[in-house]
Amino acid sequence: MTAEATLPATSASPTARQVWTRARGILLALVILLAAAVAIAAIRSDARHGDLDPRSADPYGSRAVAELLGDRGVSTRVVTTLAQARAAAGPDTTLLVAVPDLLTNSQQSGLHAAFANSGSRTVLVAPGPASLPRLAPEVTADAGVSYDSPLSPDCSLPAAQRAGDAETGDYRYRTTAADADECYPSDGRPTLLRLPDTSGGGDTVVIGSPDILFNKRLDKQGNASLALQLLGSRPHLVWYLPSLSDTSATDSGSQSFFDLLPSGWLWGTLQLFIAAGVAALWRARRLGPLVPEKLPVAIRASETVEGRARLYRKANARDRAANALRSTTRTRLAPLAGVPVSQAHAPEALLPALSAHLHGDGQTLHALLFGPPPSDDAALIALADQLDALEREVRRS
Repeated sequence: MTAEATLPATSASPTARQVWTRARGILLALVILLAAAVAIAAIRSDARHGDLDPRSADPYGSRAVAELLGDRGVSTRVVTTLAQARAAAGPDTTLLVAVPDLLTNSQQSGLHAAFANSGSRTVLVAPGPASLPRLAPEVTADAGVSYDSPLSPDCSLPAAQRAGDAETGDYRYRTTAADADECYPSDGRPTLLRLPDTSGGGDTVVIGSPDILFNKRLDKQGNASLALQLLGSRPHLVWYLPSLSDTSATDSGSQSFFDLLPSGWLWGTLQLFIAAGVAALWRARRLGPLVPEKLPVAIRASETVEGRARLYRKANARDRAANALRSTTRTRLAPLAGVPVSQAHAPEALLPALSAHLHGDGQTLHALLFGPPPSDDAALIALADQLDALEREVRRS
């Protein structure tokens, strides 16, 4: 059957220029996003390098405290693993935990067990609700943070009395311990607590802010005096900086995956979803009836056909294009085969008439006029050629 003959293959693949035109906007956005991320990371890394590290001379480091303690005969040793911190327990040691909330539940429980009844002093710097239940069970963090700075001691703790005003807020605390020293209150809630351990002779100090340890804040108010007295009561100071390289940090306890994600990542993901929703609304098809308009100029039919074809190609709507070609061909073939136009799209009416007219195979006609959509652009071009050849043959017969 001559309707199956095809013309030479026509290339429908986009050119390199077309690919570049479509992709350059996305590539430009990715380059800008990457540059912004690198710039932000560089700015943040320069601003807060070596936080609370006694070896760092940066504004947020703590080298000045360590140097002053060394002048007073107190040795400072930095540890980064739980095993090293637990091994340092003893009556002649002060343990400073720089960021307690970074420890996992199991790390916090293990650290508390090692220093309970050991006679040592444990200093917790700005612990929050994530660490207090295990490191200081008798203490809870108040819901609101303190914005007052500096604060007055307002307690009988000798170290606080000698230091005077100091910058101890952010966190405010509550305690159920009857013999605790509650100092530097803000709105009636202390920002510094000392909890004595009557059985072991040691104690636990909870301070609501790391400001008194920063190099840039050490010379303010009584910060230096308070820091030296809290950390220099024993000859050895163990400075615990939690690290991801610690194998004990791999145990997250009962925390879920989302609990381990920083809050900034969660907010960032939410913002991305909102942006995607706004973009979808912006690019979505508008609903509602079509409004007919008179064209300001007359457009040739060939230009209209070419424009619609380009739209189909841009949207990869091969199914719609094939359906339009087949529907138009069936409408023109029906009168030629003696079938009413109203039945042109009914296979049971059109196909027998065409088979009798052409003395051809009904199965081939069915695949051509009512078959599935083409799988690629080349198959769509072949379908158009075959439909054109079929119509020419019916007109000649």
